[in-house]
Amino acid sequence: MQASLPDSKVEKATAVLAANGKSFAFAGKLLDTATLFACARLYRFCRYVDDVADEATDPVKAARQLASIKHDLVRQKSHDPLVSDFILLARDYALDVAVVNELLDGIASDLGHVLVQSDAELLRYCYRVAGTVGVLMCNIFNVRSPAALAHAIDLGIAMQLTNICRDVVEDAKNGRRYIPADMIGDLSPKQILAPCSAERTVMSEAVRKLLSRADHYYQSGAQGYWFLPARIRFAIAVAARVYREIGTALRARGLDLWGVRAYVKTPRKYMLALAALWSLVKARRTRVDVSHNTVLHQSLEGLPYANS
Repeated sequence: MQASLPDSKVEKATAVLAANGKSFAFAGKLLDTATLFACARLYRFCRYVDDVADEATDPVKAARQLASIKHDLVRQKSHDPLVSDFILLARDYALDVAVVNELLDGIASDLGHVLVQSDAELLRYCYRVAGTVGVLMCNIFNVRSPAALAHAIDLGIAMQLTNICRDVVEDAKNGRRYIPADMIGDLSPKQILAPCSAERTVMSEAVRKLLSRADHYYQSGAQGYWFLPARIRFAIAVAARVYREIGTALRARGLDLWGVRAYVKTPRKYMLALAALWSLVKARRTRVDVSHNTVLHQSLEGLPYANS
């Protein structure tokens, strides 16, 4: 990567991050320009392919578009400028096409109605749409240790579980239910949008359990910080703290999923950044355990870099 990048290119790439990934954009301020630019280009591609599914009016056509992107990645050429840019990014940072394919498969699974049935299905979905991004980010950071990748997967899963808990109602409006039937039975998206009192209780309890599960993955993700260079370590620790705070906000309002979308205010983000820094300073004074708990990946057998 060039030491000096044109401001216009950096601004164009980071604009998508600033508009759609406010927690990540906040943490991105801690990165050097070249690393931020690469991360923003990755985020822009992920946002682009995600929108293919989220904004699809014709699931069959959207599936064909995602398949076409897969084909372009294999042949290393595309007529789509955003895909072409990602091909260059993948080439520069040796991104694993198998991981990118899992990401695209996860996004394709969002087409049409979604009714997740089991805990294992949920975790595999979280791996595909977010754990994969953790792996790709490690490549951008030039961190390739298998142990580091396992922890990066867990941080992605944790964030996706938080996403799912925050967006229960928004997802239901799109005909999607990610909370597994194992936890809430056969509640449909329509029932989630207008639940009776008993159904509200069931949903809130399920979200409580999922947030608790996310905490285990956040803890594992934090163990992986020590594979990262110091400046990047701080940025990722801040991003994780800010994202995890969404769960704290949900708990603080009694797990009310039907109110205003939970978010983290900017002054609170700065407090969390200081907390992240202090946590890293304290951790340096003690022995850091970076061994990975393989139980967290029991449902991920066969997926790239899963430590199962």
